[in-house]
Amino acid sequence: MSDARTFLAEALGVPADALPDAPRLGEPAAWDSIGHMRLVLALEARMGRPLAAEEMLDLDGLADVARLLDA
Repeated sequence: MSDARTFLAEALGVPADALPDAPRLGEPAAWDSIGHMRLVLALEARMGRPLAAEEMLDLDGLADVARLLDA
């Protein structure tokens, strides 16, 4: 999950060590609506495909980021 943590930090533009133990939408503050769109765009670029609306809506924690990166 450390890859997902690093990926999330880069997408949000914060240092990985600044993330809480279990980052979720809204915590850290950088994971706001704009941060969420930055994360979605970064995931789409990494995965080489657009995310489905349901995937975007279900994306609210580090485990969700890891799951998408492993897909």
